[in-house]
Amino acid sequence: MEQVTGGSVLSMLLVACAFTLSLVYLFRLAANHLAPLPASAKSPPYSFSPIPFLGHAIAFGKSPIEFLENAYEKYGPVFSFTMVGKTFTYLVGSDAAALFFNSKNEDLNAEDIYSRLTTPVFGKGVAYDVPNPVFLEQKKMLKSGLYIAHFRQHVSIIKKETKAYFQSWGESGEKNLFEALSELSILTASHCLHGKEIRSQLNEKVAQLYADLDGGFSHAAWLLPEIKNIFYKAIQKHKQSEEKVDDILQTLLDSTYKDGRPLTDDEVAGMLIGLLLAGQHTSSTTSAWTGFFLARDKTLQKNCYLEQKAVCGEDLPPLNFDQLKDLNLLDRCIKENTKTLTSYTYYDENGQNSLDCSRVCVSPTVNQRLKDSWVNCLDFNSDRYLQDSPVSGEKFAYVPFGAGHHRCIGENFAYVQIKTIWSTMLCLFEFDLIDGYFPTVNFTTMIHTPENPVIRSSSMGDQPATPEMPDSSGEEEEAGPILQSSVVV
Repeated sequence: MEQVTGGSVLSMLLVACAFTLSLVYLFRLAANHLAPLPASAKSPPYSFSPIPFLGHAIAFGKSPIEFLENAYEKYGPVFSFTMVGKTFTYLVGSDAAALFFNSKNEDLNAEDIYSRLTTPVFGKGVAYDVPNPVFLEQKKMLKSGLYIAHFRQHVSIIKKETKAYFQSWGESGEKNLFEALSELSILTASHCLHGKEIRSQLNEKVAQLYADLDGGFSHAAWLLPEIKNIFYKAIQKHKQSEEKVDDILQTLLDSTYKDGRPLTDDEVAGMLIGLLLAGQHTSSTTSAWTGFFLARDKTLQKNCYLEQKAVCGEDLPPLNFDQLKDLNLLDRCIKENTKTLTSYTYYDENGQNSLDCSRVCVSPTVNQRLKDSWVNCLDFNSDRYLQDSPVSGEKFAYVPFGAGHHRCIGENFAYVQIKTIWSTMLCLFEFDLIDGYFPTVNFTTMIHTPENPVIRSSSMGDQPATPEMPDSSGEEEEAGPILQSSVVV
């Protein structure tokens, strides 16, 4: 009896404490939002939640895009709300997003937020683990290795990798397209960006390690030493070799900071891992959605195949970089795909001076679905870009690869990779939805992946010739847009 009574008293005390804390939280929340502001200060509209601490976390977590779109309709392009004790201010639409993408690092700072995600994966001393000026130098070093002379070599490398990978698919079957393209994007990117030495140590199993490392971030950090050891061996081999190989690994080994300091082996390995994983999820997701859109519209799929015959020749000789740029229909399919589905839920930074809040965010996905900016915004329309830009004058209405200091330096490589993979796949297989099923969208992940991404494939009769591997000759050229009419910010 005493135990029961004691337990009841303890339960009552816990309930009372929870109730008291909730009241304190609500009073503090109300005080923050009802207190008079200075005459010069402006506070964005605030979406109140009666749920202490959690705020709108449940509603946002279940359907972030729907939540943000509803808040935009109710409050306008700038609004705030609370989740898990933090206040988030969203900037929706091109004009509002300009404040975010054009901001200075001292006003909106990403290091405190993203370093918790990237440092366990990339390692210390790179990306968001270093001061912003150092990170900008590292990005510049990587970007210096991404130019057209390299892209010309990448086309045949990716084509050969794609043909080899899909040999295991056989004549026909039902396969997980997203899983396959996740592995293939890692294998092709590693071969192109890391070089033959590192690629030679990879197989589908190691590619899955990369995918686990990327997908799990901090909880899969135990994989980092295993991955880095592959790079350390390649770095030492490069340093000991009398003949320099023209690849990004060599570019980093030859690079120095402004003060003359060379990169350490740890920094080189971390930057190479970052270069691969930072874009892997976007490339694999975009590639997968492209497949499902083409499978749903068989006429569009056939026209993409016929376009390749028209550009390359009826017997489908090896595709080259210049021909790849002329695949305009495939171009537009990928671009419409990145607008319609493949994008980020949000970018997130700490507000320092310009906004009195702890988090400032934008959502490219919401911007790319706004009825104010786009006609038939949710429809997949590959002809949308045949005329002038549908969002002419709205600089940040279409930002699937970011903008400003968030701009992805690997955007042009991603388009080379995705277009080459799909130009090859369309010559290998015909694709169909299974019983008409088009995957639902998982909007709860940062990159919007397809649910149950299984597709039916059947072998094509025409087989393109196997390309020869290119030599590394060629003058350096500045990398221009690979996707026709792609946004360059």
